[in-house]
Order: sequence, then C-alpha cells, then structure tokens
Amino acid sequence: MRAAPFVLSVSNRKGGSGKSTTVVNLAAEWAASGRRVLVVDLDTQGHAGLGLGLTVARGQPTAHDLFRRPEVDLLAAARPSAWPGLSCVPADPLFEGEGCRDPDLLSRQLRRPELAAMFDLILLDTPPSLDFLLINALTAADGVLIPMLPHALSAEGVSQLSRLFFRVARTSNPDLRLLGILPVMVNPRINHHQDSLAAVTRQFGAERMMRGIRSDIALAESFAAGQPARVYAPRSRGALDYFLLAGDLAQVWRPLSPSAAQEVPA
Repeated sequence: MRAAPFVLSVSNRKGGSGKSTTVVNLAAEWAASGRRVLVVDLDTQGHAGLGLGLTVARGQPTAHDLFRRPEVDLLAAARPSAWPGLSCVPADPLFEGEGCRDPDLLSRQLRRPELAAMFDLILLDTPPSLDFLLINALTAADGVLIPMLPHALSAEGVSQLSRLFFRVARTSNPDLRLLGILPVMVNPRINHHQDSLAAVTRQFGAERMMRGIRSDIALAESFAAGQPARVYAPRSRGALDYFLLAGDLAQVWRPLSPSAAQEVPA
C-alpha cells in the first residue's frame, strides 16, 4: 500500500504572518520538482486559493463544507491549478464556524487511501484564531511550520502557537513535529528585525530557525496576480528564498519520514 501523504500545517496565531504566501510558494516549488501536492485552505480569508489563481463560484464545494457536512468528500472539492501536480481545496469566505467540531474529522479525511493514491504532500493553510479548524489541522498534521514577521507582535503569535502545538502533541497527536520557525519579510538592515529574531532564537533555539524569506515586493505582486513567485518573477529574491527553503525543509523532513514517498523533494 502506498504511504500516506506527508501533511504540513503552516500556522501562526497571528494573522498577516505570511502563512498563505508560504503555502502557495512551497506548494509550487514541490510540485515543480515532481511531487503531487494538495493545498487545503482552512482560512476563511481564502488567500491560498487566490494566490493560486482560483476563485470559488456559488455552490462549488469548499474545504469548509467538510465541517458543515462530515459526509462530504474532500476530494470532490479539490480543484487543479494551472500548474501540473498542484491542486487546491479552496476556502469558503462565508463560513462562520457552524457544523461538526470533531477534532479528528480532517485527519480521517486526509488519511484515506484515495488521497495516498493521488498526492505525495498536503499543505494546510490555517486560520490564526484558536478554533476547531486550527485544532483539526494540528491533529491531522505530521509537521508544523510557523512563519513569523520579525517584530514583537508576531513573535507573540509564535509563542501562542507553540503552546497549542505542545498541547495537541501531548493529548491527541503524539507524532506531531515542529519543523521550524520561518522568518518572512526580513530586512537584515533593520535593527528591530534583528532584535526580534534574536529574541525568538533565544526562546526557541537556533536549531528551530529556518532560512528567512527576504522582503520582496515581487511576492506581493505575484500573489495579486494569482501566481507563485517562481512563475511570476522567477529571478526575484522571494522566488529564490522559497526555492532554498524547500531544499532546507527536505533535510528536516527526511529523518521524520518512514519512506521516500513521504520525503519533501530537495
């Protein structure tokens, strides 16, 4: 039987921390290297879908329909993007938290053999609020990546997410691993950025800190165009940084993966 897809939750308790940008660009890098990637957009802002050029028409199934009606097939809501190997289950911007609150609901869907036959990697774009959607994502995930802006408020979001991470790992998902903390929109010439990153490094350890994503207007422009940076601006700093991050994560992922089918491509 084919190994289950590796599920990565990209999460922070603070909004605007670069979660959707990271999901879109990592998914695009891994799809370009030959992996079959599914993005599941659990944030009602719907930014991950928009970053992949997808919009939701009236009546179209979404990731949030799974929680309204647990019998919904998540695969029925998956839509192919314009790039081979990359699909997305878009969010419903009108979802208001109604429906099933079973913390294992998403995990059961993502561990179905049908998904293992179709995808190698699943990325979850999660809401910043402490609700049952975020709990579902962490319960379903194999690993967590925490993007953060280099300032004090975002660092507090990292601390809040880490407390939730350890609670879920202790109570419902003992195999959950923190893959790293990812600084985004970093400008090394700004002292406050340096000070904020130094504080997070002292708190969580240098081994938890991933290669930073430098500040680059091309990332915002590519998102507005509904394209990953590697397509919109392949020579930009942002595209290069996400390409390098995909390789760095491969080195973290391999020791956690029981088979090559679950490894992140370098």
